[in-house]
Amino acid sequence: MKLSSAKVPKESKAASPSHGGHNQNSFHSKGRSGHTILPLQPVDELEQWSSVAVDMHNNNNHHQPQNSHTSTSRSSDYSAGGEPCATGNKWASRLLRECARAISDKDSSKIHHLLWMLNELASPYGDCDQKLASYFLQALFCKATESGQRCFKTLTSVAEKGNSFDSARKLILKFQEVSPWTTFGHVAANGAILEALDGETKLHIIDISNTLCTQWPTLLEALATRNDETPHLKLTVVVTANIIRSVMKEISQRMERFARLMGVPFEFNVISGLNHLGELTKEALGVLEDEAIAVNCIGALKRVAVEERGAVIQMFQSLGPKVVTVVEEEADFSSTRYDFVRCFEECLRFYTLYFEMLEESFAPTSNEKLMLERECSRSIVRVLACDNDQDSEGECERRERGSQWSDRFKEAFSPVGFSDDVVDDVEALLKRYKAGWTLAQPHQDETGLYLTWKEEPVVWASAWKP
Repeated sequence: MKLSSAKVPKESKAASPSHGGHNQNSFHSKGRSGHTILPLQPVDELEQWSSVAVDMHNNNNHHQPQNSHTSTSRSSDYSAGGEPCATGNKWASRLLRECARAISDKDSSKIHHLLWMLNELASPYGDCDQKLASYFLQALFCKATESGQRCFKTLTSVAEKGNSFDSARKLILKFQEVSPWTTFGHVAANGAILEALDGETKLHIIDISNTLCTQWPTLLEALATRNDETPHLKLTVVVTANIIRSVMKEISQRMERFARLMGVPFEFNVISGLNHLGELTKEALGVLEDEAIAVNCIGALKRVAVEERGAVIQMFQSLGPKVVTVVEEEADFSSTRYDFVRCFEECLRFYTLYFEMLEESFAPTSNEKLMLERECSRSIVRVLACDNDQDSEGECERRERGSQWSDRFKEAFSPVGFSDDVVDDVEALLKRYKAGWTLAQPHQDETGLYLTWKEEPVVWASAWKP
């Protein structure tokens, strides 16, 4: 895909209130308190939401894993500042590719030999190559032994047992502090939602995401500082993952307290009895005639079965929304799902970028980095080794690229370009992080914005209207 960097004026909106042609009454303009929709520093925002001070520097290192000493080839020196991983000339990607081809060719002796070699070299606590080898080895072993579903269920069960609101909050806090991977989508989607609902008095946001409501404190603050009457906000959160469902009671209480603090009339609803998004209906959402609807999908549509995605988008259309915002990671595990080697190559490409980003964003001994890497291990097993594509809860994990999602949404919606104000807000956000992050806009018939890491698109955000 050919991308071009977004052209953003150097002057900030604070210095140019009329930037982008928006008047002082727009949501992006300064309100009574002089706020814009650009979020607080991620840590500050979430501490305000949770009302609990979180120590972001974990000094309790006695639980930290030590580098593995089982490797027969090289020391685990990446954590001490070694070079980042890349797919071009590294031993892990070469061996993993060979093993994937052997599995595709059903070459049992070569499979056994390569799995043995990878097992000797891999470590989840080593450098980037060793980590990639470790997590992809698990998926390749499951594929070769047809044990993917059992392994995925075991990994998920272990993760759910160790999950709590505090641990989930701390993980999200730290990730948002060091990387715009998630906050990029929050800022872009919030900007599009606020502009689409400008002037409405009864708002209903349908949140279909896995972000534990961390997107909404900034939006509530923007509503509270609106120049006209503060609108009533109904937030309906649709939850299908058990690991999210278990913490929703705590989240709802904190969201309601935060809304009271902001002085925003607020109603919070949770829909959690669904096995998958294909079961969601207009009636279950409780949509009222006098409500202005926004549908927000962040990292959720990849979990809808590929064959059901058109029907889910048509259901969104039936709600009559003012806007639908979509944020998804930029990878294609959909068109390649019947070609194991191609799917493996795309999976390796995407997760190599992701692991490299984690290595350069977090401290070497970060527990949060280890937790995010373990989340990747579940996803890799699910994509590469679960052949029936859907788990017992009726969900899958088939990412698609922005161009593929655009083709799907154009069947029912028209794209809404992000305004100059939203682009400015995203650019300002990226300046808070280490070098390497940029904003890019697609050429020609594509739509949306791309977050790029070292010039590679990694997350896509878009907005749509009926």
